[in-house]
Amino acid sequence: MTQQAQWDSSLAFIFAMIGAAVGLGNIWRFSYVLYSNGGGSFFIPYFTAIAIMGIPFLILEYGVGFSFKESFSKILKDIKPEFEIIAWILVLFVFIVTIYYMVILSWDLVYLLSSFTFHWGTDTAAYFVNTVGGSSNLSNASFLLIPTTVGVLILWVILWFISHKNVDKGIGKVSKILIPSLFVIMAIIIIYSLTLPGASIGISTLLTPDWSMLFNIDIWLAAFAQIIFSLSMGQAIALTYASYLPENSKLIDNVLIVVCSNSLFEICTAFGVFSILGFMSFTNGTPMVQLITEGTGLVFIVFPMIFNIMGPIGRVLAPLLFLAILFAGITSALGFFEPMLSSTADKLGWSRKKTATILSVIGCVFSLILTTGISSYLVGIIDSFVNQFGILLLIGIQCIIFAWFYGVEHFLPALNEHSTFKVGKTWTFVIKYLLPVVLIIMWIVGIVQLFTTAKSFEIMIDLVIIIAVLVSAFVLTKLKPSSE
Repeated sequence: MTQQAQWDSSLAFIFAMIGAAVGLGNIWRFSYVLYSNGGGSFFIPYFTAIAIMGIPFLILEYGVGFSFKESFSKILKDIKPEFEIIAWILVLFVFIVTIYYMVILSWDLVYLLSSFTFHWGTDTAAYFVNTVGGSSNLSNASFLLIPTTVGVLILWVILWFISHKNVDKGIGKVSKILIPSLFVIMAIIIIYSLTLPGASIGISTLLTPDWSMLFNIDIWLAAFAQIIFSLSMGQAIALTYASYLPENSKLIDNVLIVVCSNSLFEICTAFGVFSILGFMSFTNGTPMVQLITEGTGLVFIVFPMIFNIMGPIGRVLAPLLFLAILFAGITSALGFFEPMLSSTADKLGWSRKKTATILSVIGCVFSLILTTGISSYLVGIIDSFVNQFGILLLIGIQCIIFAWFYGVEHFLPALNEHSTFKVGKTWTFVIKYLLPVVLIIMWIVGIVQLFTTAKSFEIMIDLVIIIAVLVSAFVLTKLKPSSE
């Protein structure tokens, strides 16, 4: 049995949890989701989703981790030995997230270095396709995008260096530095962007409410999906981090701090993003609708285009933005890596250092496979499948296991003992009845959309992932601890 690590304070835990929650989704996904799902009216389903899913499920994860003080795989095995394989399936899916997330971070690292000279030139779309992210043309799978490949190697070394240390000296220390830095950088970008000519065009485009969309179920599903991805819910991250908490921790207070910080960050960032898009629309006369996109298109194609026309201030904002994304990404990647690291070390009796080293090598090899000329296409396929199929289903299963097989009432004393805010019957009802139903509906809708629109190559990749995860989970369940 490996010795249970511990944070030196609740502050280290809070920064690590905010770091795990605040990631690429907050910076490049939320503003688009808000705009395309009814603008200002989207805040109603958004805050509803936080109240009935985000906060209750995080409270559950904190309660489970804190009560058991063990890795995720060991917790499910303790509840029922047959459940151990479910734990391994989840942590393997989350490990896959780490693998492709490191590739996206590598794109960002390339752009951070390019931002000092505006190496992306005037055709920003061509630069992304040819140098960094590739395209969906399968014949391009035969070569590597060298800048991205080098970036992946550098980032895995950084991830290993932080992760192989004890949680407090590694993740805790780094989060205490990167998270305040991230918030300061984004505050500078947001405040400046609000002063740009045309900023008001962007903000009014973002917030103009479409109340009729509140009657569309897709809007509600989009809100719940955003909360799941934004808070890294149900991915065993919160549960693993909470298992390192010292006694006397105010669990529910910590949940509220993390959720509020995450929401505040993504809402403020959306204002910044749309202010900058409004500036571009105002300056170039480009209609807003042509500029609005999400993910890689927004950050790696539209934003460099805008920085090009900004003049001297663009030379300052560009490196700041890509540095902020890097900081947000590294702290999230540490969170994604931790459940696999903790569960493997616990299962095999290995030291943290040995486990982190072996998993980093395996993860790096798979990340490198995703740096070919179809890099962004592969990352997109894997991201959709892992989140919509794997993680969503497993969050629902966790709800059922902790609520029904173990008994959610068992966590109430630990949750309420030191917390300022208390939970009781309403929270228990949400976890036992409401959440499983919502999650199953979301999963069914997601699966139908995923497989009705997928091409044969995409379905092939999905099947490879399913087989690899199931076989690996079976092997890990059967393995016996080494004599280390």
